[in-house]
Amino acid sequence: MGQHSELFVGIDTSKLKNAVALAEVGRDGEVRYLGEIDTTAAATRKLVAKLAAKHSRLTFCYEAGPTGYGLYRLIKSLGHDCIVVAPSLIPKRSGDHVKTNRRDASNLARLLRAGELTAVWVPDERHEAMRTLSRAREAAVDDLKSKRQQISALLLTLGLHYPGLKTWGKAHRNWLRIQKIGQREQRVVFEELMIAERQVQDRVDRLGAAICAAVPEWSLAPIVTALQAMRGVDLVAAVVIMAEIGDLSRFASPRELMAYLGLVPSERSTGDTVKRGGITKAGNRRARRVLVESSWSYRHPPRIGKEKLAKVAAAPEVVREITWKAQTRLCGRFRALTRKNKRPTIVVTAIARELCGFIWAIDRAMRGVPAAAARGNGAPARDRAAGT
Repeated sequence: MGQHSELFVGIDTSKLKNAVALAEVGRDGEVRYLGEIDTTAAATRKLVAKLAAKHSRLTFCYEAGPTGYGLYRLIKSLGHDCIVVAPSLIPKRSGDHVKTNRRDASNLARLLRAGELTAVWVPDERHEAMRTLSRAREAAVDDLKSKRQQISALLLTLGLHYPGLKTWGKAHRNWLRIQKIGQREQRVVFEELMIAERQVQDRVDRLGAAICAAVPEWSLAPIVTALQAMRGVDLVAAVVIMAEIGDLSRFASPRELMAYLGLVPSERSTGDTVKRGGITKAGNRRARRVLVESSWSYRHPPRIGKEKLAKVAAAPEVVREITWKAQTRLCGRFRALTRKNKRPTIVVTAIARELCGFIWAIDRAMRGVPAAAARGNGAPARDRAAGT
């Protein structure tokens, strides 16, 4: 063994090469740049073996990014500690305007030794696959919206207006089919856009069917089934929430989950002055978007529709109690905030924040862990969210 028994390794990852820097243990320990290695598993194994021969303990870190979690899993399989760092939470000097692979790797090693890095939760391969599938469907839905917008924009330039209220239903499609466009060139564009819209719609349907088929084999299938008993949460929404957030047991309280999703108000306070602003919008935007969309359903009186009965019946009794409590609580909260003349967007954001608390409580109930009656199932009415 060498003189130092512990070593901190910072890795700046890229497509073809990984820059590696080392930090010796101790406040005054040396920080040196080792160089670049190939991104192959063989090169990584060789590096780890070389460092392990001189140090009894190795701790690695690298930023979360497009290279994924393969490097993390490889290092963990070799028996060493590794964390994947949240890039947005890496401390940066305001006057530092030079960014290179060498400096980034050295900075990671130095901050890792100081304990200043925040690790992200790393999913297993199965969970990552479900996340990839749900994101692929989301991308297809965005593409579908874009195609439909292009069709509507083209018809608007031609002076064609659909007289109905609901678009892209059966009646709207029949109306599109009978439209007569005089110019051949514009007719070709319209027909091509309609073909593209149908193709994207088919892709959305196929990805949705793939999600339905994959959920029963997923480790989080029970909690996905339980979440569907919530008002405004269907299968796709439940999968997105769980795929993006992951293991909810790592949140000790609902407040931690709310803060993780960026649904708590920002704050700039000093002395006796307290200033709160809009929500922080930190964390996962996809899960936050789904929660906000689901929260709009709580503007209606509490009830269980015919289509929802089967999903509610599939959930355990304790979950059904929580979901009904959520309906009564959030509906009343929605109306109370509306009576105070709060903007609809602020109201629905506040409801989404409290919805996090009920989701957290459902997860605890599914794990058989008792939650506090006062705070576990939702946020107190006096708490403020998004400026409410």
